[in-house]
Amino acid sequence: MSHRVGRTRWRRFAAVLVPGVTACAVLGIAMAQGALAASFLISGYRFQVTADTLTARGLSIYTMVDVTKKHELVPVLVTGARQATVSGLCESATLDLPVLGTYTVTLTGGDERPAEATNLFIDATLVAAGQADFRNVDIGIAQGAITKGPIDPGDRDSRFFDPSGLGQQATSVTLNDVSVTTVAVSAATFNIPNLRLRIERGRHSCS
Repeated sequence: MSHRVGRTRWRRFAAVLVPGVTACAVLGIAMAQGALAASFLISGYRFQVTADTLTARGLSIYTMVDVTKKHELVPVLVTGARQATVSGLCESATLDLPVLGTYTVTLTGGDERPAEATNLFIDATLVAAGQADFRNVDIGIAQGAITKGPIDPGDRDSRFFDPSGLGQQATSVTLNDVSVTTVAVSAATFNIPNLRLRIERGRHSCS
């Protein structure tokens, strides 16, 4: 392989890969430092979030529609928590990069000590848990009447938020063996011990 060819390929590599890695790195650091905005246009990518245990105090669940940069509408189920602790956190997103192929960006943390978040919102298309233990749960409450858990201020002011829509709330919940497919995660603060962020070739989704 000539030096010239190698140099050309590295320019392509940088042009394609650096923006994606930078965006993911900023996302991970912002989550760790609690700097994410309450509302934003989503990328439209779905990513996987898994955890050994997620405990939430002040739980809200309501329907919403997120909007992508391309103005596409994505219906989601928002899970909100005033306070949350997460053990064994893993987040992964699979990207199909031109020329390079498939890569996976992975964020992990909260193994030795749980991650802690306040005003956490997960905009999900799928939520699954091996076991869910609720306390003081209300199922079927109107979304506009939710008081035990938070409603994202940006969502409450959105034309897609239906105050009469179906909601759920609880004073607390503990989920074990959690698996979530989500399009966005935001938090007022998100402290993640032992944060690790990496990108590698192929599919390496959290499981």
